[in-house]
Order: sequence, then C-alpha cells, then structure tokens
Amino acid sequence: MLARLLSRHELATRIATDGDIALSIVLQRPPAAIILDYRMERMDGISLLARLHELELSIPVIMLTGYPAITDAVQAIKLGACEYLTKPFDHEQLLGVLRRLLSRTAGKGWSACTKEGLTPAAALARDMGPSRHVQELVALVARVARTDFSVLIVGETGVGKELLARAIHAASTRAAGPFVALDCGAIAESLFENELFGHEKGSFTGATDKAAGKFEAAHGGTLFLDEVSNLPASTQPKLLRALEQKAVCRLGAVRPVPVDVRIVAATNVQPEVLMEAGRFRPDLFYRLNEFVLRVPPLRERREDIPYLAQRFLSVANAQLGKDIRGFSEPALELLTSHSWPGNVRELHHVVRQAALAAVEVIGERELGLRATPFVMSCNSHATPQWQGMALREVVRQHLAIVERRVLTEALRTASGNKARAARMLQIDYKTIHQKLKEYGIQVKDGHGSAHE
Repeated sequence: MLARLLSRHELATRIATDGDIALSIVLQRPPAAIILDYRMERMDGISLLARLHELELSIPVIMLTGYPAITDAVQAIKLGACEYLTKPFDHEQLLGVLRRLLSRTAGKGWSACTKEGLTPAAALARDMGPSRHVQELVALVARVARTDFSVLIVGETGVGKELLARAIHAASTRAAGPFVALDCGAIAESLFENELFGHEKGSFTGATDKAAGKFEAAHGGTLFLDEVSNLPASTQPKLLRALEQKAVCRLGAVRPVPVDVRIVAATNVQPEVLMEAGRFRPDLFYRLNEFVLRVPPLRERREDIPYLAQRFLSVANAQLGKDIRGFSEPALELLTSHSWPGNVRELHHVVRQAALAAVEVIGERELGLRATPFVMSCNSHATPQWQGMALREVVRQHLAIVERRVLTEALRTASGNKARAARMLQIDYKTIHQKLKEYGIQVKDGHGSAHE
C-alpha cells in the first residue's frame, strides 16, 4: 500500500518482507530513506536499526508501529530513527515527514563512505554475505580498525582475506594514506629485502638509481603482507627490527629512514603449525598477531552461498551483456551442497563461467559441478573425502543437504503453500520461513514450485 502511495508521488521504492532481506537490499544499493515496520519476521525493526547503526549507515529511518510504547520509541531514536509514527497514521503526515528528511539529506554524502555510499563495514558485509559469521567478522573489523594494532588474518585460500585488510584500512584513521599490498608468495627469496626496504644507487649490480621499498611506499598508511607464511627465514629478523624500531634501512644505506606503517598480515596456514615446524619466528608472530581475525571457509557459512551467487551473477550479466534471471532449483541445491575447496574465489569463477554458457536460467549443466557427498571408500589406499574435517562438520553438511531436499519436496507436495508444508513437516510457520530464507528457497507466485 505504501509503495503504491509513494509511486503516485514519483518516489521509487524497493520492498522487503523481513529485516534480513531489507539489510541485503540496503547493502546492495543504499536508499535515500527507509520506512521501517517495528514488527517483522526473523529480524524485527529494532534489530535492523541496530545492524544499520553497527555498520554506521546514516540513512534516514521512519519507524512505524501499531504497538506504541515510550520505551520502544526511545530505543528507536537512540539507534538512529529520525521519526516514530504510530498506526493508523495520516498519509499526508507520512509524506510530509519523508519529504522533509529527503530534502535535509539531498546532496549530502556519508562520511567515511565508499563511492557507492557505504561505510567500509557495510561494504564488507555486502561483499562477503549476510550470515552471522560475516556479521561477527564485520563487528571485529570495525572494532580493531579504530586502533593501531597489527592484525593477522587467518583463513583458507579464496575466503576474502584481502577484503578484510582493505576494510580495516578504509575504516581506520589512516584511510587517507596508501594501502600497499605485497604478495609474499610471489617474490624470490633473493629479492625480498629489496622489495620491503628498497635500495640506494650502486648498492648492487643494476641499481642505477635509488628506490624506496614497500615500507616507505606505505608510510602513513597500511602495509598488507599477503601469505606471510612464505616470508623467508633470512628476512624475518629484519622485518621484526623494522617493526620494533619503526624505521627501515635501504640496501647500501648507512642511515635508517623513519616509517609510520600499520601492518596487516594474512596466511592460509595456521601460524602455530609454522612455528612448530621452525618456519616462523615466534617473536615475529607475536608482533604480528596483536589482533587475530579467523575467516571461516565458505562450507561453514553456506547461508552466504545463494546471496554471493546472485551477486556474482549480477556482475557477470553486466560484464557479458546478458540477462540471466537466476538459478534453477537443482542448480541452487548443488551450489549449496558443494564443498567449495577454493571458497569464494571458486564460486565467483563457477558462476561467471555458467553465466557465459546459460541462455535464460543457470542449471546444473551450466555449473559443471559434481555433487560431493561424503562416502566411505572401499579402496584402503584412497583418501576419505571427510579426512581433516571434524565429525560435527561432516554431520552438519549431511544434515543441510537432506534438510534442503525435504523442504523443497514438501513445498512441491503442498503446491507452494508454506503453511501447509509446515504442518506436513510438523514445524511452525516461523521456522519454515526461516529455513527457506537460510537455504535461499522462495516460492513462485501462483506456481507450486520452489526457486531461488
């Protein structure tokens, strides 16, 4: 009703049926204002306000409620709501409030925002997904970014460690300074010292002029040491000295050069394993890990998969000049159940290739993935697919696959009626709605089938 009202006054709207969907919409493209109901399924209005407040999204919010209470109003205002209207309200009153808020914010930007109008924390949530794992990471990033702590990011290849490093830099007091990245796995051992500290003219054959290293290039900003586990043993004591003295000495130089640099390092190997193997100095490790962020692999946050797949599809459509509508139900089930050893990077690659091959909808065939159930091999020499995983995780992945299939079949049997499907499965409506959202299952209007 409100969307129709606003459209008659030439205001474009986007509708969300619950707080989780609303947050995804806001992160994709921030609106000029939000009209927010107090009571919604899953995430209510106050909880959504709290999330927007955590992400430092200063978007004008009008809170609506049919259950007025002074304490609720005070809480909403504290969390950033601009107005608090009780139902039934006058349409002209709402339009007047909305016009005032829009005129007040017209032409104004958000402080410390990306070019899309998002704060660094919100941009990180948009890029990584809506899961609770990501929400916890975003909160930790926002907390440590305000400090000058050295940060160690630990996670498998492809989980998005550099995204976190850039978000830390963008949300810090050093945001105006440079962000310099160095891939420690892509440099020959003999060149490491030169890359980090630079050299003076004539310090070695071919040094026809002096050159600054990555430390000096990052002065006043952040130096990101990616895959720091590849740092040669010979370079580690020199890096430790540079960090402790806040100065570097170029190759061939006599006097050190002062540098003001924050270090963010990343590794796909557990640092404790490296130290036990004698490949990493404990004193350097303790200097780098003043704050540790552990990024869970994609298989441990499967609720992010439908969101990320659709996001990558939107990007692929724009790049390829196509209009692929989405994913078939079997394709989405395959995406959700896949183990993703290459994590988000692999998912991006698979979706992009599938978009190129698809015509209207991406199906199993276009994905080119094989289902990866956990089975016991009869070959005693074969490595079990579950090796290296905790029993709890193996069981959880099996449960997610089975649960998704049962939900889909129940919806088909119930001709798309969620209430009827809930009764069949002996669960309440709120639970089935939550499960459908978690697995990215929606119901086509007027058709008894499920889709993403």
